[in-house]
Amino acid sequence: MSKVQGGMKCVKYLLFIFNFIFWLVGSLVLAVGLWLRFDPVVVPLLNEGGPETFFLGVYILIGAGALMMLVGFFGCCGAVRESQCLLGSFFACLLIIFGAEVAAGVFGFLNKDKIITEVKQFYNDSNGNSTIASIYHDMLDCCKDQSSCPTATGSSKYCDEAIEEFFNSKLHIIGYVGIGIAGAMIIGMIFSMVLCCAIRNNSEVI
Repeated sequence: MSKVQGGMKCVKYLLFIFNFIFWLVGSLVLAVGLWLRFDPVVVPLLNEGGPETFFLGVYILIGAGALMMLVGFFGCCGAVRESQCLLGSFFACLLIIFGAEVAAGVFGFLNKDKIITEVKQFYNDSNGNSTIASIYHDMLDCCKDQSSCPTATGSSKYCDEAIEEFFNSKLHIIGYVGIGIAGAMIIGMIFSMVLCCAIRNNSEVI
């Protein structure tokens, strides 16, 4: 028999839905990380001495996706089974992810210029490698000079400029996404603690 009644049942089902979505998002993040790690177009960037930040970013995506799937599983099981232990584990994991997200955001903001410099340096150092150069040219629609991209369009820019513009233009989008995820995690933590307290109180009454 369910330990929670009334409004707490609504919280229970909302928490389950939240965690199922969280699990799906984790699956997506893991899939993107694995795609970046094994995609034939991107692999040369990893195998040819790419920027350390790129390596780090790919493996962080893989680790974050796997952790989000695990946390979503804890949350779903905790909500369905009304388990204080699983709900407590879910809360602790969300708190760790939240702290890691804040730390990663601060690190990325403070080291943005260093990251841009590393990516530019890698591009300039690898210009003799046509495979890597073509990845930059195709992804950013850019050229090192007029002769390096004979098929360039009228909107093409020099790659150093395109790299800096790409990072600066995407930074605010990443920030908004991060704020949205952080807000969702806070809601999840609140729901899990409310449900956990309700389960404990009902158990004490029984």
